[in-house]
Amino acid sequence: MWIKKNKNEEEWGNRVKDMKVGAVSPRIRLCDVDHNVKACVAATERAAEMGVDLLVFPKLTLTGATCRDLYSYHVLNKRAEKGLEDFIKATEKLDIVSVIGLPACVDGEFLAVVYKGKLSYLVEISGGSSDFAEYTEHDDVIKVKFAGQRTRLVTDGAFVLPNDDFVTVGIFEDFDYETEPHIIINPNAVETIIGTRKEDVEHARNVSYDHAAVYMYVNAGIGESTTDAVYSAHNVIADRGEIVAEAEPFSEDNLVTADVHIVELRDEEDEDKAFCDYRPSQTDNKPRRDYFLPTDKEEQRLACLEALEIQAQGLAARIERSYSKAMVIGVSGGLDSTLALLVCARAADILGMDRKNIIGVTMPCFGTTKRTKSNAEKLCEALGTTLRVVDIKASVTQHLADIGHDGTTPDVTYENAQARERTQVIMDIANMVGGLVVGTGDLSELALGWATYNGDHMSMYAVNGSVPKTMVRRITEVYSDAHRGEGEVSSILDDILATPVSPELLPPKDGEIAQCTEALVGPYELHDYFIYHMLHAGLSPKEIYESAKYDFNGVYDNKTILGWLRVFVRRFFSQQFKRSCLPDGPKVSCVSVSPRCGLFMPSDAVATVWLEELDIIEKKEK
Repeated sequence: MWIKKNKNEEEWGNRVKDMKVGAVSPRIRLCDVDHNVKACVAATERAAEMGVDLLVFPKLTLTGATCRDLYSYHVLNKRAEKGLEDFIKATEKLDIVSVIGLPACVDGEFLAVVYKGKLSYLVEISGGSSDFAEYTEHDDVIKVKFAGQRTRLVTDGAFVLPNDDFVTVGIFEDFDYETEPHIIINPNAVETIIGTRKEDVEHARNVSYDHAAVYMYVNAGIGESTTDAVYSAHNVIADRGEIVAEAEPFSEDNLVTADVHIVELRDEEDEDKAFCDYRPSQTDNKPRRDYFLPTDKEEQRLACLEALEIQAQGLAARIERSYSKAMVIGVSGGLDSTLALLVCARAADILGMDRKNIIGVTMPCFGTTKRTKSNAEKLCEALGTTLRVVDIKASVTQHLADIGHDGTTPDVTYENAQARERTQVIMDIANMVGGLVVGTGDLSELALGWATYNGDHMSMYAVNGSVPKTMVRRITEVYSDAHRGEGEVSSILDDILATPVSPELLPPKDGEIAQCTEALVGPYELHDYFIYHMLHAGLSPKEIYESAKYDFNGVYDNKTILGWLRVFVRRFFSQQFKRSCLPDGPKVSCVSVSPRCGLFMPSDAVATVWLEELDIIEKKEK
């Protein structure tokens, strides 16, 4: 509806239009075009009933955005084209413009703009192209035949709404910035890690402010791949610097709508007065040792809860899609398996699954202490999961005898035989119950290679793989505080948090843990600092060292920092072969060492250049 706002606007010739826009991320199934079409039709029908004028879906909605090499197969792309034709027919009586994504036949993607049974535009994204049945070009207007219709191919990232005469829609980062659109849409598929919700909101606010436009961020959600990441359907709509609609992450009901105000001509002076002066806050330069979490205590608490939710959502999706009946996890009474068990409990709740279908297996052997075994058992009971105790001393002793080991020398074979036996036990139990083995190893261990190859290194879904050890501790602390007063869970977690980090592979001394991991490979707070600055910030060893000297001043002396940095660099390079075959698991922090989407590194790379830089520093320090 057109309205005149005031006499001045009329004198300036401004036209103003109120309209309702919507963003939605339906539950899809990868490569199941028929299912996805039905989900999109249902979402469009619901939006039309709500009076939405423009509805935007995430990118590649008809196939899913994480099919990767499958997009190179002609059969999938042709089926998506047929799916678009089915969608057009199913929505032809609805008075709503839909923007829906699908792959191009050659290296790219399209956005289809659909209105009342017509394919109004086919918008080319990422340089995509297709084998069009017809292709004509006249006066810079390209006409093609697609999905059974002749339509206009848009290559400049902007189009006028088919049910309007002037409202222009631009594709974020694709449109010509010389002619600002009234509405900017960003159909996307961005993985969710801690902090992305805040970043999405700030980004939406800034883009809409800078362009004096409506900005619609529509992200992929439930149904996308959980191989190495999860997607939260966090949809955000902003209008000239103000957030007007936002979906709750991981919500099934993520359709968000907003009534927005479109102005054809704008007076820049009045416009500047009307907008809030929003800009992200500046960070301070105080020493900081943990870069994986926010410094503000409340933001940190929320980030930890968000991290656990990301882990649980990924696991829940994998359980559902693998038709698994149970989760099987080795519980040791240590930090990593504790967090993984908490994730399993949350995943079961998301699925509506009885927690008794979580099977926690404790497997005492030569190095197990009463404290850790007791904590593992009590935590399983407190969380309502099933506990199984499988003593593996006899089987490991027999195995060592079979391979000619004396069974007493505490060497690497003695240690790793225990880790591999534990993995075999939980894998076989998972087979017996139709379950999935949940991995417990964390990012810090993977970066250092502190894992037994094909032992604790392997699982069917690794929920902690992108969580550094310091964050594992903090998430567990936050969980404990959040559930204090609710039974024994918090007291058990508190004792686990107070227990030294150890693989417990060597016999105890006077009943106490004989192995302290940080005494062997170094303090985890240092290694996590190195991981962040090398893998995320891309700093050189010299830059990391200089930064660490400042941030850890008074905590570690320079010699200690340099020594453990050398250990980190050597182990990081030499242990890449373990990371080259990691199981699936969700990206949670800003760093992932997944060989599929996080760290693309050859296993044969040597650390010479990095170590030489440390040699120079060491000579100067002397």
